[in-house]
Amino acid sequence: MNVSKITLKNLVVFFICFSSFHALSAQIRLPQIIRDSMVLQRNHPIKIWGWAAQREKISVTFNGKHRKTVTSRGGNWSVEFPEMKAGGPYSIQLNGPNKIELNDILVGDVWLCAGQSNMVHQLNIHDITYANEIANANYPEIRHFKIPTQTDLTGPNKDFNGGSWQSAVPDEIRSFSAVTYFFAKKIYKKYKVPIGLINASVGGTPIEAWTSEAGFQEFPEILKTIEKNKDTAYVNSRIRGKRGADKMADDIGDKGLMGPLAWYDPNFVPKNWRRINIPGYWEDQGIRNLNGVVWYRKVIEIPTDMIAQEAKVFLGRIVDADELYINGQKVGNTTYQYPQRRYTVPKNIVKAGTNIFTIKVTNYNGKGGFVPDKPYYLFTETDTVDLKGYWQYKVGEIFNPSVPSSTSTRPINAQNEPTALYNVMVAPYTQFSLKGILWYQGESNSGEPKAYEGLLKGLINDWRTQFNQPDIPFIYAQLPNFMEVNYLPEESNWAELRQSQLKSLSLSNTAMTVNIDLGEWNDIHPDNKKDVGERLALSAMKLAYHANVVYSGPLYADYKINEKAIEITFSNLGSGLISNDGKQLSEFAIAGKDKNYVWANAKIVGNKVIVWSDAIQDPKYVRYAWADNPDNPNLYNKEGLPASPFTTE
Repeated sequence: MNVSKITLKNLVVFFICFSSFHALSAQIRLPQIIRDSMVLQRNHPIKIWGWAAQREKISVTFNGKHRKTVTSRGGNWSVEFPEMKAGGPYSIQLNGPNKIELNDILVGDVWLCAGQSNMVHQLNIHDITYANEIANANYPEIRHFKIPTQTDLTGPNKDFNGGSWQSAVPDEIRSFSAVTYFFAKKIYKKYKVPIGLINASVGGTPIEAWTSEAGFQEFPEILKTIEKNKDTAYVNSRIRGKRGADKMADDIGDKGLMGPLAWYDPNFVPKNWRRINIPGYWEDQGIRNLNGVVWYRKVIEIPTDMIAQEAKVFLGRIVDADELYINGQKVGNTTYQYPQRRYTVPKNIVKAGTNIFTIKVTNYNGKGGFVPDKPYYLFTETDTVDLKGYWQYKVGEIFNPSVPSSTSTRPINAQNEPTALYNVMVAPYTQFSLKGILWYQGESNSGEPKAYEGLLKGLINDWRTQFNQPDIPFIYAQLPNFMEVNYLPEESNWAELRQSQLKSLSLSNTAMTVNIDLGEWNDIHPDNKKDVGERLALSAMKLAYHANVVYSGPLYADYKINEKAIEITFSNLGSGLISNDGKQLSEFAIAGKDKNYVWANAKIVGNKVIVWSDAIQDPKYVRYAWADNPDNPNLYNKEGLPASPFTTE
């Protein structure tokens, strides 16, 4: 009797659960990219797709047109509407087991914007430089969809998790990619059509992570890696290896946190602390080859009129991680080196007179400390206190050098593996029609710069295939200047990678913006995002909108040896070649067959540049702006666009 009741109860519960699951799985589901406020591509057939239970009847209504379909055995469905002109807003109604209505839909131009951190960087990060742009943004027809970071090593996904379309208005603009906003703003003001920006970008990632498996047919070693990564057990063992390597640094113990008083405690009395300067790297100030934790401490005098106000601290950039304490209270922290440190200080923390500022800095590799030539100060609306100068320091922890793992157990970071980002952050919406593609990436591939040409061409061809748009405009940003200036001719991985980017222009319907004048020596994320975005827009006007504009600076075309000099010819001359500062051309180097380069004389003769040096009697090769950060690359066209670095080798 009891057994029968239990059995009957279980059957009822099972039936209810099964019915609920069936009802849920039968419902119409849409991909994340198809939702309220989206932008659809004009002048292309418009595809709407999704999922439901098999053999479900689905009807879709859009702009007065109706489409009906039945889901496949796998539960997939799609409908197509004829191409439309720019306009909106429209709504879309879907009917089936459930009803969905999408509103505020625009038809315009959709751009896929992809790459690594310089494509990620939001206006919010650059809100000092672009405060007026943020406050005055009023372009509700410019819309941005940031694809959340996700990875998959096993193969392409049907969809991703999260994300929404946001408009370029003050309440939503801060999360926009800065480069893409300035690109879209210039295009929108010129053509007055809605602009959709799909932003698929992740900081610190290589180009291989963004390419599909099909895009690596000419790279057999990468295909082997992709196949290995499909083995979940293999990948998990490598992830555990990474966790072990990360944990090693944490378990040793920081002396700054182990005593009766932490070193940030205002009652702690420092003894035998040394002197050090902020800004600056500790390896340049008497600490040799240290990876670990260094504590900085200083007594800061705060004037009375700064009290009872909300203050902010700017700590420039710090390599790698930091924690800021004021009078023993933690004010802010950042876990990696690239963001600008901008911390808000609540009113009750600082006091008139002496205040104890303590900064814990953790460095994992290379030089640690405070990046020079950045802002370091505390400020309110009425006053500013400079934080630069001498501080006290003491080493809290030393990290032992890690032992290299064997190849088979090499630690893995999934987002850096081939196909990992493409599979989730691009593959799910390849049915979406696009106007063009913007690409800003390359820093993470600078270790093997010569390989980048093949990888970039592979990505371009692959994405054109995946989106079924074989000649879609593909526009990419050449790496800007970065790192220390070297005043002698040098070898340079960044210059070599720029050359690979230049050579990739051999593919049709591609353009490259030259940014050799827009970087910062001490910041891989330069603040000037506006000029980068607007140069991308110039290229788009030429390639995608067929405008009669000068969209590029001079690009190396050919050379001719003429006795003791070499003549260089260029494409993209615009109205002619100039030295943008009115001085003699600089950054040209020349070499004989031994390839030992020396600085050269250079002058503009008509549409050519003549290069020579009295030290080289039999010249063979020329380089221009061949450095991580060339000192003064001043060859431009009259439209104000810089020439690309190049080598004739």
